[in-house]
Amino acid sequence: MMRSFSSRPDCFVSDEPFYGAFLRETGADHPMRDEVIASMETDWRQIAEAMAGDPPDGSAVWYQKQMAHHMVGPIAPDDIEGVTHAFLIRDPRRMVASYARKREEVAAEDLGVSQLRAFFEREADRKGTAPAVVDSADVLADSAATLSALCVALDIPWTEAMLRWRTGRHPQDGVWASHWYGRVECSSGFEGEEDVEMPSLDPHLQAVADACHDDYQYMARFRLGEFR
Repeated sequence: MMRSFSSRPDCFVSDEPFYGAFLRETGADHPMRDEVIASMETDWRQIAEAMAGDPPDGSAVWYQKQMAHHMVGPIAPDDIEGVTHAFLIRDPRRMVASYARKREEVAAEDLGVSQLRAFFEREADRKGTAPAVVDSADVLADSAATLSALCVALDIPWTEAMLRWRTGRHPQDGVWASHWYGRVECSSGFEGEEDVEMPSLDPHLQAVADACHDDYQYMARFRLGEFR
């Protein structure tokens, strides 16, 4: 999704701006921890203030990729004023299989699904209606229809430029891209529908996916598109 929005001619992209603050606050032992902290601002309030401002390059749209489980300090996503929130979800079985390929230890907290639901419910209460929810399976099944529906929900114009991008590392990528973004860097567009069969998980990973199931299903009830 970050690649898709960065392909818009009117959009500036920020990649997980609170990641360094999260690592410093929690002491979490993530890959490239020291490099991440050294590469970015780690003061929660300064980051939030910047995120609530104007796009650094004057673009009309600012896409901010936030991770719900990074928001463990004094600032939550709904503290950032003037931002329209949309929620990206994925079946936890696929999430945990993907995450386990990059990091040996996996817990439900690492996936952030429960935190995402909590922020979703807070935003729904604030707005009085459900915010936009996009399921990654829908994006892959019909990228144009799902992304155009998202643009309508965000009140921004749809452009087919969001369907294609150049391969390789992008300047907006965080320093952690070298560890996490291998498949993304090889891509030039959405890859098509996911396999019908779910990945095979060992008992521990299946338990992690099961712990996220109900929160995922709750948000999936509100997803955009014609795939409900």
